[in-house]
Amino acid sequence: MKRRVAILISGRGSNMVALIQAAAAAHFPAEIALVISNRSDAAGLEKARASDVPALAIESKLFGKDRATFEAVVQAALDEHGIDLICLAGFMRLLTAQFVQRWHGRMLNIHPSLLPSFPGIDPAAQALGAGVKISGATVHFVIPKTDAGPIVMQGAVGVCDDDTPDTLAERILRVEHRIYPEALRLVAGGQVRLEGDICKTTAGAGSAAILISPTTGCGT
Repeated sequence: MKRRVAILISGRGSNMVALIQAAAAAHFPAEIALVISNRSDAAGLEKARASDVPALAIESKLFGKDRATFEAVVQAALDEHGIDLICLAGFMRLLTAQFVQRWHGRMLNIHPSLLPSFPGIDPAAQALGAGVKISGATVHFVIPKTDAGPIVMQGAVGVCDDDTPDTLAERILRVEHRIYPEALRLVAGGQVRLEGDICKTTAGAGSAAILISPTTGCGT
């Protein structure tokens, strides 16, 4: 039986689209059953509806600093749709520790850096400032600490001498669209297990399933 997935977004939903497209394959072990945005003007809502995915706007600003009540409304929607897994895809709202713990081992996030390096905002600018030669993206299980948690999959890209934060971020985004669906496939298919703070793949998944490196050069 396919796992039922909710995607939480705040904006354009480019990773959401990648997940929806991947899940449309007959043998993909998950179905995208719901999209929730904390902003009613998020462009991703119409993209989800255009793909025949139920999409809801639950405006977080109406709840002010009352995150618990906002999350209770979100949880009610998740329960109504029988959700098994959550994918955060550009969801710009901090979640309480209680909500995160409720979904322990069942909520994924993607971050545009090779965590644990460069968590937080502007990771591409952080990478350029540090002078690293390789950057990338990370899919990880969500824990109460921001941009942390057991790593499921990473994708690497080269950092070019003439990169700007925008050009590097765009190249990283392309690898995000590859690794997020693959990470969801592993999790939904039962091919990963958590051992404390470490995520390990089953023997059949293989090392190629946890690192995607389309290029370490520049100009692609």
